Order: sequence, then structure tokens, then C-alpha cells
Amino acid sequence: MGGPMTETVTIRNGIDVDQLQATIAHVQDDAAAATFTFRASSQWQDGMFNIGRIGAFDHAGETDGSRPEPFTIEGDEPPVLLGGNRGPNAVELVLQALGFCYAAGYVANAAAQGIDITRMDYEIEGDIDLHDFLGQQGPRPGFTEIRATGTVSSPNASEEQLTELCQYVQDTSPVRDVLANATPVHTTLRVV
Repeated sequence: MGGPMTETVTIRNGIDVDQLQATIAHVQDDAAAATFTFRASSQWQDGMFNIGRIGAFDHAGETDGSRPEPFTIEGDEPPVLLGGNRGPNAVELVLQALGFCYAAGYVANAAAQGIDITRMDYEIEGDIDLHDFLGQQGPRPGFTEIRATGTVSSPNASEEQLTELCQYVQDTSPVRDVLANATPVHTTLRVV
């Protein structure tokens, strides 16, 4: 008689590769499994200071209950923009979101391809001109350019493989897509 059966789980870059492959197969079989509705809320405190909360989201039409408490993010402005530096400002959070998205996409796709990653960093910077925001003539109120620089190390992939993966991640990043393409934004106001 042999010992108890054990299941081998392949973990690469902190990603359960078997679960990743199962998720990919599930989405191929059921298109609704790829649909999500994410939410964030913001509550003004004073001055330029706000507290944001990110909690439950919908997946395939059902509310996901995996987050017992919402994440809290504090946002403010630097003193030169009338704030108290109690948190990053909104456009800095956008840059951070791009860095998070790129890094997560890179390591997950590397894991799926059998590539081990020992370092994955992104430096993101964006140029903005606040003339329009301040009611004056300007180029536009948002970023005029965003630059991202990744640094990666891998013991088992060539520079060519790592560069091709970077291009793939850029092309499939949801946050980059939001930034690079027009997304309808509908804003309503409830007066109470």
C-alpha cells in the first residue's frame, strides 16, 4: 500500500498556476465569468481631504463576499494645491493603479508561461497642466502624457521573452485601456 494521495500545486511568482488555468478555462466556457462591476466611494472630510472605501464587487452578476471590511484610502493634495499632504492626490492614485495593474498582469502572465520572476517594479510618472482645472485656458484637465518604466529580473527567461511579455501586458491592461481609450463616464448628483 502506498501513502496517502497528495495533490501537487504549482505556485509560480506567488500565483497558483493550476487555479489560473482553471479560471481561464472557466471564462472560455462561460463568458459571464469574465464580467465584474467594481465600486469605490469617496467621502469628503475637510479642505481637500477625502476618505475612500473600496469594498464588495459583483462577479458574474453576484455580489462577492470575500472582503469582510472595505479597504480605506485617504486622499488629499500637497500644500501647493491647498491640501495637507494627508494622502496621495487623485491623479497620483491613477498612476499607482496603472503600476499595480501592469505588475499584477506581468507576474500572472509570466507564471502561466512558466517564467519565474524575482523582481518586478514599475516607475510611473505623468505630466499634467492644471490651467483647465483652475478655470483657465489649458491643454486639457487630465494627464498630457504618462510614462511607465518597468524593471524585471528572471532566472529562466530571455530578454526577448520578457520584452514580449511586457508588450502583451501593456496591450491587455484594463487600467491602461481606461487611460488610453475613451470610456463613457456618467455622473449624477443627488441633492439631500
